[in-house]
Amino acid sequence: MGHFRLLVVGNGISAYGSYLNMVALNVFIYHVTGSALTAGLFMAVRLVTSVLAGFVAGRLVSTRDRKRLMAGADLTQAIALLALLLAPDGARVGLLFALAVITGSCSTLSQVALRTSVPEIVGAEHRARANGLLVTGRSLAMIAGFASSGLVVAQLGYATAFALDAVTFVISAGVLFMLPVRTRAAAEDASEGAAGAEQEEAGAAGGFARMLLRTAPLLAVMIAVRAVDGLGSSSHNVALPIYSDGLDPAHPATFISQFWATWAIGNIVAQQLFGRVTKKTGRTPGERAFALGACLMSAAFIVVFAGLPTVPTLIAALVAGMADGFTEIVYVSRLQAAPDAERGRLFGLSASAENTGFGLGMIVSAALLEAFSPLQVVAAFHGLAIALCVVLLAVLLARGRTPTRSQDRPGDRDDRAARDVSTAEGRSS
Repeated sequence: MGHFRLLVVGNGISAYGSYLNMVALNVFIYHVTGSALTAGLFMAVRLVTSVLAGFVAGRLVSTRDRKRLMAGADLTQAIALLALLLAPDGARVGLLFALAVITGSCSTLSQVALRTSVPEIVGAEHRARANGLLVTGRSLAMIAGFASSGLVVAQLGYATAFALDAVTFVISAGVLFMLPVRTRAAAEDASEGAAGAEQEEAGAAGGFARMLLRTAPLLAVMIAVRAVDGLGSSSHNVALPIYSDGLDPAHPATFISQFWATWAIGNIVAQQLFGRVTKKTGRTPGERAFALGACLMSAAFIVVFAGLPTVPTLIAALVAGMADGFTEIVYVSRLQAAPDAERGRLFGLSASAENTGFGLGMIVSAALLEAFSPLQVVAAFHGLAIALCVVLLAVLLARGRTPTRSQDRPGDRDDRAARDVSTAEGRSS
């Protein structure tokens, strides 16, 4: 785990730059163009690119060197940012949209490659703990990035913010290149994965999704839940500034800062508790725990917008952060239980589903907030996620037990791969 902790640090540094840049770029494009429509188009291009990149990333990480893919994605984003810095003013608008395509595709590729690689880097039995470390690293990066973005842009300017982001990507790529980690299965498994990817090429993403629904319906439902969670996440992201302004029009940023800081603390607490419990019990929570955690998370987000006093609202935000972190670790660990040959396609499909839900939710929730209150919109979107989780729980309860890994993952006909994963997962639920 020593090498993986260094990887988490590198990933957290690049995530800090990304969160810093998320604020700086959105403000910068409005500053340059003076058009809210152009700023919205920039965000739309990035989201659409992220959705499409998920399908391509799944195939790439199944057949290519994942460490090089991650490092290449980081360096590509660094070069794009430097090009924006050096470009003349007249060319910057076009470069901004090129940057939206590059950051959307590269961030998705890097995320899919990293999640797919975790079991090979740390071993299948340690993957839940490793995922928890990644969640903690990104939560800390989010706090630092959002907290410092205003200061960096106001005091040092956009150019410094973009240069700082480029440096974080270079550091992340350097850490990846230096670490002696294996990101793929053993040679014989990798050759099987490449062969399987070639066979699936004709079916592309749609064929893989249909195969998943046929052979692993519970896994398909979990991915659907994450897509609907994306709808819920978009609703509270869009509604939060409106709700915060209603609470204190003179200081609308106060509640937003309190909310995200508390949510991030909850994420970190969840990782710590999750790691200790799994280490003590030797068990990794499964589908049932995922569904319960997702229900709790959505319910807590609804409570945040219920107009309660500050203390119970922040407690709800803390619970939402804890449940969010818990379900993230359980979900990613569950997908990582699949054989290496299918893992890349699973995470690629998952990334596209989550980004589709989030992007669609941003558009629909923004429109609904013109006519409905933040509580009504957030309750509707997160209520849909709760309903889907209840369906998943009902199916699991009807079966009387949480399904085993070998029963509901794609690739069950590959007996040797099944035995490998079953050995690593012998103590998991």
